[in-house]
Amino acid sequence: MKILLIEDDRFFQKFYASKLKEQNIDVDIASDGEEGLLKMRNGMPDLILLDLIMPKIDGFSVLKSRLQDPTLAKIPVIVFSTLGQENDVKFAKSLGANDYINKSFFDFGIMMTKVNNIMKMSRVENIMKSS
Repeated sequence: MKILLIEDDRFFQKFYASKLKEQNIDVDIASDGEEGLLKMRNGMPDLILLDLIMPKIDGFSVLKSRLQDPTLAKIPVIVFSTLGQENDVKFAKSLGANDYINKSFFDFGIMMTKVNNIMKMSRVENIMKSS
């Protein structure tokens, strides 16, 4: 599995990348939304972990851009942000985010459960589409 982590905070980049790599997950990192969109197009990850508050292009704009490209729109996204207001969660989901994790209440086990569940659903959808 390959995850693209779009996160501008260097500490969080290193922490999340190392925890994911411990789970034998290939991790690519983008430091802002602009770089994230480029890496999405060039690398086609299996899943995206997306921060919302970033320089250049914020996470909401990344979600909007992703929806405009049918290929990118197929990539599942978990928003991973300190913005935890109900409106932020609803807005992110309305833009195609599959799930939402509040970084303020981070639990790696819960994150991995969400990642695994979304990847299972994605595989089932792909099997159904190819049948």
